Order: sequence, then structure tokens, then C-alpha cells
Amino acid sequence: MTLLVDTSVWSLALRRDGESDASEVIALRAALAGAESVVVTGLVLQELLQGFAGAKAQDANLEHFAALPLIQPDREDHIAAAQIRNLCRRNGVQIGTIDALLIQLCGRYDLTLLTTDQDFQHASKHVPLRLWNRT
Repeated sequence: MTLLVDTSVWSLALRRDGESDASEVIALRAALAGAESVVVTGLVLQELLQGFAGAKAQDANLEHFAALPLIQPDREDHIAAAQIRNLCRRNGVQIGTIDALLIQLCGRYDLTLLTTDQDFQHASKHVPLRLWNRT
């Protein structure tokens, strides 16, 4: 299984005020230790860098991501993500633009999404999306 890790999990894992014991963070640590493959996309990296102040924190985060494969959306991914967002909205589920693109990338690359964001649970009832679970 290859994981695309959402910003919500990275934020918990990289917090400076202590280690998180959330199951998603534990799964991320295990994956990074070799249990699973992990990929990242530029939008998640950008969100993380925007959330940390100072060059030292930014450099440390960039170092964490340097070894991870970077997947990049193309024009068709953006078109499909818009369709995903519209379908969810028609079914009463509000998801953000970035979330819709992450769902699309998971489908395109056959990835499992590791997230703590419940919006993805709601979206997965209307669009194909494989979410990591604690089992």
C-alpha cells in the first residue's frame, strides 16, 4: 500500500510541543520506517510550510520531505477534482479545492489517504476513495 498523507497528519507529526499518539501519526511513523510507501504532493508541502514560522522550522520540514516521491497533478487531475467537488456538493458534502485534488490523486495513483480530516469520510460515501483505517 502507498500512502498519500494529508496535511492534518503531518501537522500532528511535526508539532514541536511533543509527540502525538494519534493512530494516524503512529501509522505515518511506521510507514516512514519502511512498513509502507509514502508520497507527497506539492499542495500538502506548501500547506505545511505555510503553517510553520521561521527558516529553521522550514529547513527541517524540507529535509523531512526531500526523500519522499513528489506526485504532481496535471490539467486532467484539476478537471477531475472540480468534478469530484461538484459531485460532493450536489450530495450535500462540502469539501475544499485541495481536498478534491487529493481525492483525485489518490484515485489516479491508486493511493490510500492517511488523514484525520472527517471531510474525507463524508466525501468517500459519494466518490471512490480508499482511506486508511485503524484495523
